[in-house]
Amino acid sequence: MRTIQWLVAAVFTANGLMMLVVPELWYHIIPGVIDTGPFNAHFVRDIGIAYLVSGAAFGWLLRDFDRAWPAAVGAAIFQLLHGGLHIVEVLLGTQSVTHLLVDAPAVLVLPALALWSISTH
Repeated sequence: MRTIQWLVAAVFTANGLMMLVVPELWYHIIPGVIDTGPFNAHFVRDIGIAYLVSGAAFGWLLRDFDRAWPAAVGAAIFQLLHGGLHIVEVLLGTQSVTHLLVDAPAVLVLPALALWSISTH
């Protein structure tokens, strides 16, 4: 479980930092992002903050599970709801199934693994 938690902490933190520091680069190099609408640096940075907090929650979890697990659960739920939005967009017809399949590892699988890693501690 700790390996998954390390992976989650690293990916969420790295993604959040990139969104904050180089939002336009992030927008152009992450597959599928450019298909979601025009670049908006403020919006990318807002979401980057949420990713950074999610990564920090999992970093804390690795240090002190008993105190940090509620924060990590909140972070995983945010990430799963974010993934749920991607599913809703497919159902509404505003995004393609192909787009969802590209996004699924990052926005569905990783958050699900994150929550599972907490529940099996």
